[in-house]
Amino acid sequence: MVRAVDAGNSRRSLLERLFALGVGHCMPGRVLPPVLPNAPPAGRNLVLGAGKAAAEMAAVAFEHLPGRTEGLVVTRYGHGAQSPTGDIEVVEAGHPVPDQRSVEAAERMLDMASSATADDRVLFMMSGGGSALLCAPIDGVSPARKQDVTRFLLHSGAPIDEINCVRKHLSRVKGGGLAQAAGAADLLTFAISDVVGDALSDIASGPSIPFDRDPDVAIGMLAKYGYGDIDAVADAMRQAEPIAAREHPAKVVATAKTALDAIARELDTGGWTVVRVGDELEGDAAQVGRDHAALAKRYVAEGGRYALLSGGELTVHVNNRAGRGGPSLEYLASLMIALDGEPRVEAIACDSDGIDGSEDNAGGYVSPTSLARAEGLQIDAREHLEHNDTYTLFEKLGDLIVTGPTRTNVNDIRVILIAADEGQTSSG
Repeated sequence: MVRAVDAGNSRRSLLERLFALGVGHCMPGRVLPPVLPNAPPAGRNLVLGAGKAAAEMAAVAFEHLPGRTEGLVVTRYGHGAQSPTGDIEVVEAGHPVPDQRSVEAAERMLDMASSATADDRVLFMMSGGGSALLCAPIDGVSPARKQDVTRFLLHSGAPIDEINCVRKHLSRVKGGGLAQAAGAADLLTFAISDVVGDALSDIASGPSIPFDRDPDVAIGMLAKYGYGDIDAVADAMRQAEPIAAREHPAKVVATAKTALDAIARELDTGGWTVVRVGDELEGDAAQVGRDHAALAKRYVAEGGRYALLSGGELTVHVNNRAGRGGPSLEYLASLMIALDGEPRVEAIACDSDGIDGSEDNAGGYVSPTSLARAEGLQIDAREHLEHNDTYTLFEKLGDLIVTGPTRTNVNDIRVILIAADEGQTSSG
């Protein structure tokens, strides 16, 4: 547990421990056992799951479910379970763009769901990342075309809900397709949410949750962002087989609010005034960074000790596809530049899954000296931000936060500490 700060602790250490605390409150081993069924089914427990938390959720299911338990889950490479999963197989596949293993996992999972009988209980374990990890394209759309659409949308700056809307329309497994395959079996869904609003149909694009299909909406989204070959997918979307709804108990067991609530409680005991900027922020990461810098400066002027907390999912408009860095570092670079060395402000921004974008870092840290240190190293922070190369910037500053995969995913966690009554806090 993170303990109340004292004068001897650096703010960076406090910020990193607060991030770890928030993530810890969203781990499957903490949030899943209280909601799992405590009586065995007449047949078997069939666990099917997808996402960055799926392997760890499978391990918890294996440990706690009564009765015979088997199944299949798919997670991102490197995010496998750290505990035994028994007869629940764990497959690792591509993310954020699906690969052949994503295709194989989806087809196998549909087959396993189809094998369920009325005596079986099918438990869907869903978390962020599942949209890419399960790839079963509709008739008329190849896996390669699905990859192309995914890559395009990820670089377009489109919000994740629009990306997932298109993914659902191109899929036989998303939008309730996996639940439809399970036939007469009892169904339960448990989800760890990485989406703004925590709608079950949006988490991993809802393999067990139906949604109202309207192909023209998805086609319009592709047109809005300038996808160049809409005709290649439009007819297939319009002709896709409908997916029948399977109503069943479904529960979101952890969200960004879960993490931020835990962080807020800890900061409150440490004498900080907590300001919730928003648990579900969206928008351009660089713009949000500038907005938060302006907000931080207002609290500096008021005096006192403040902690600005925010979560949600920011996006990056990619100008340079060779650049390195994700939304958290784009946010921090913009915040750093706008703060311009403000001596009373430090901040952390990390993705709760341990991966910011596609690099090896969870996020990064900004201190009062960050911009000056960059200039001393002859690094142009503004140029790095403009060219989407924020990973290189923070790597040279020694201000990357690297945790490795956390095996949960409730999206971004951001904390800005303002100690306006204490002068400069730490050198970074």
